[in-house]
Amino acid sequence: MVEQRAVQTQYPSGMSCLRCDFALPVGDVDDGCPRCAAEGHAANLRLVYRSAAPGRIVLPYAGGITLGEGGTPQIEAPDLAAAAGLGRLSLKLEWCNPTGSHKDRMSAQLLERARERGAPLVVGASSGNAGISLAAYAARAGLGAEIATTPAMPEGARRAILATGARLVEVADSAARWHHVGRLAAEGAFAATNYRRPAVGTNPFGIAGYKTLAAEIAAQGLPDLVVVPCARGDLLSGLLLGFQELGRGMPRLVAAEPFPRLARVLAGADYRESFPGRTAQLSIGGDTVTFQALHALRESRGTAIVVDDEAARAAQIRLGRAGLHAELAAASSVAALFMLGAEGALAGRHAVAVLTGSGAGAMDAPAATIPFDQRGTR
Repeated sequence: MVEQRAVQTQYPSGMSCLRCDFALPVGDVDDGCPRCAAEGHAANLRLVYRSAAPGRIVLPYAGGITLGEGGTPQIEAPDLAAAAGLGRLSLKLEWCNPTGSHKDRMSAQLLERARERGAPLVVGASSGNAGISLAAYAARAGLGAEIATTPAMPEGARRAILATGARLVEVADSAARWHHVGRLAAEGAFAATNYRRPAVGTNPFGIAGYKTLAAEIAAQGLPDLVVVPCARGDLLSGLLLGFQELGRGMPRLVAAEPFPRLARVLAGADYRESFPGRTAQLSIGGDTVTFQALHALRESRGTAIVVDDEAARAAQIRLGRAGLHAELAAASSVAALFMLGAEGALAGRHAVAVLTGSGAGAMDAPAATIPFDQRGTR
């Protein structure tokens, strides 16, 4: 678990924009910074606190709605480190969270926020992991939940969501998922996932939950780089905020993505564009990029590595030979390290690969890959 001395609980005094630092009172602004929106941009907000003890992360809530999330194992992989050209490789097993993915860190904070607001319903768009987590934590909180998905959602994820008593609504495509969530949010439901386009990211109260992951990683010795599978950058942004609050140094954050999105933005493309692609890595699919992901990479001097399905499967096999059955998207973090190591850039370095979900969850596309085009369709 995170050492208590590394965590401080304090209700935020306000919010500010990641892009322009515009200050706002505490609230739930699903479309992000209003000043950026007026300029045609989409940028998420962060929670701001009046004071925090040095070397600590700050959470808005603690000890409320929980299923025992956090405190996941971080194990050493010397054989994989040598094969990748690393000095040291640590694997953070986020599938040891209660519902099997890193999303539980976010869900605990989101459901506290929803309950505080007296929301009648929690809604989200998901391909699997987020929906499973939100449904479980909503059940724990005694709140209703509705998850919008597409026909691509694996059967195992459907069963897990329905087992909690949540409602599962299947729509035609990813764009329809967001429309469904947006309609319910307009009617008073609490939106627990992004539904805007251009994409903004998840509610800042939820993203704050990922700061605990930064604290757990730092407690084992600050690494040179941390690699995470990435779609819209909630995890990247939460890690950045966590390491900044800890004040012990900033690892280089690396985003593993299944086709060029952030990589294209770092090369000069506008983050508000559509970036179509095709992948079996369902958990990190989608054709959008967020400013928060770009911000995390820039602030940490990080980069984005494109890991196609073939490379992810090769890493999945390597992990399996080490006794670890990772979800295909989770294995992309290790694949990214092998790609970086092939360039000789990692000699003597310590990397942490975040394994976000287990292969036992059946979150991979079983046969054909799933395309994501400019309309978000499959």
